[in-house]
Amino acid sequence: MDFEGGRTPKKEMEGEGGVTGSKMKGAGNQSSKDMIFRADRIDLKNLDAQLEKHLSRVWSRNTSEPKRPKEEWEIELAKLNLRYIVAHGAYGTVYRGTYDTQDVAVKVLDWGDDGVATAAETSALRASFRQEVAVWHKLDHPNVTKFVGASMGTSNLKIPSKNPTDNQETLPSRACCVIVEFLTGGTLKQYLIKNRRKKLAYKIVVQLALDLSRGLSYLHSKKIVHRDVKSENMLLDGNRNLKIADFGVARVEAMNPSDMTGETGTLGYMAPEVLDGKPYNRTCDVYSFGICLWEIYCCDMPYPDLSFADVSSAVVRQNLRPEIPRCCPSALVNIMRKCWDGNPSKRPEMEEVVRMLEALDTSKGGGMIPEDQSSGCFCFAPARGP
Repeated sequence: MDFEGGRTPKKEMEGEGGVTGSKMKGAGNQSSKDMIFRADRIDLKNLDAQLEKHLSRVWSRNTSEPKRPKEEWEIELAKLNLRYIVAHGAYGTVYRGTYDTQDVAVKVLDWGDDGVATAAETSALRASFRQEVAVWHKLDHPNVTKFVGASMGTSNLKIPSKNPTDNQETLPSRACCVIVEFLTGGTLKQYLIKNRRKKLAYKIVVQLALDLSRGLSYLHSKKIVHRDVKSENMLLDGNRNLKIADFGVARVEAMNPSDMTGETGTLGYMAPEVLDGKPYNRTCDVYSFGICLWEIYCCDMPYPDLSFADVSSAVVRQNLRPEIPRCCPSALVNIMRKCWDGNPSKRPEMEEVVRMLEALDTSKGGGMIPEDQSSGCFCFAPARGP
């Protein structure tokens, strides 16, 4: 059949694969599916190029993680296994797991793709994650929990097959996680609650206080303000060594104090200037340390009978501080009061606090209650000033 001599359809066809400018002439009134195309009129090279572009677009759409430069702290997700939940916090859920055979704790944060969080909330969440990683991955000190790695906005976390505490627990579709060494002793707060009736030997009080003060002194030497120093954010290893954890709200100290404002931290531990929305610096951590020192000695909570609003107002307006037991050694009382002074400029640097604690004599005891005494403390007197 002479294709050139045949009847040409009124409608010229252009191939979907990019056969532009090629007129495909059919025979008679044949339908399009019966049409025969001349091979010498098809631009095969152009068709291959178009097909390659199409497949590339499909591939990129189906790739779950966008290509980007790998960060120095980024982990290999294939080596991470989450086992079970160990804690829920304001900034995420903490799992116990393994990373490349190492026992680790993994804090998982929702990446904000659930459609529930507002744009501002999502932005704040991601900024908190980036800040935590930026601060933590550069730290190296015996009293700071060791950073292992992190992953940002991943959808490839291995979900625990069975959760002993909550079978309904599910991970967000996209998440970020911070991975640190796992410490078997739990939080300092849990340890203090366990010893609430018996209290702690004086040498243990001082040892815990020294660990915390040395860790904070190291952070401050790196110009880092923790901003949420409290017993819940301190972890213990199997030998009762204390390590600072949770840098979710930590930040590099501003050169200009007016650049650091806002109520950041946990009520009861927050310095008056922070509660009052005034400019602050690393001395806000010193104040929080003073509260923690009281808490370690007393194995109790500060202000248990006051509401949040009452605590906030009284700390700022009435110079309220926790009640110090009469049996507390005067040298330790002196450190507490120096640390929680209402005037930030009068508080000692953490380096000085370390020296004061190292000078304490623990050889003669000084704990609140001897081991053979019944529960309850006879040392507490009616409220006294700071």
